[in-house]
Amino acid sequence: MKTAEKLAAGWLLTLGFMFLMLSATATLEKFATRKVYIPVKDAYDFNAPDATYETNDSAVGGIIFGIPTLTLGTWLALGLYRQSRQEKKALNQQVSDRLQSIFYQMLQENQGRVTVLGFAMQSQLPAAHARQYLDEKAQEFNANFKVNEEGAVSYHFDV
Repeated sequence: MKTAEKLAAGWLLTLGFMFLMLSATATLEKFATRKVYIPVKDAYDFNAPDATYETNDSAVGGIIFGIPTLTLGTWLALGLYRQSRQEKKALNQQVSDRLQSIFYQMLQENQGRVTVLGFAMQSQLPAAHARQYLDEKAQEFNANFKVNEEGAVSYHFDV
């Protein structure tokens, strides 16, 4: 469904732009081809077809079809953009809630001691992300750091 909406928005924007460009081209053509009449004695008057009616119709038709089409396409595109932002926000909130739940569960199970490797394994995060998350939580809760002989860092939270 989302793909169809994206295609519809794209087509409407394209058509609206084309109609408005048609209108602008017709208007510019009308002003560029103005006839200059020079009175000449004994000249024959030929009634050439007047092309201004066609350019007027093209200009007005382009505006009549272009503005609503472009407006509808813009409205659809903005709606899709807002919906996408809301979905990303909801997904980020779900991830945050899941990480927080895992973090609190590990604190209870390990009496306030958490390692980067243990948290990375439980949360299935890359080590860099797990370390960053634990660093943020350590600052937030004033945790202590302990480094063992192998150089592994463990976080100690007061529970």
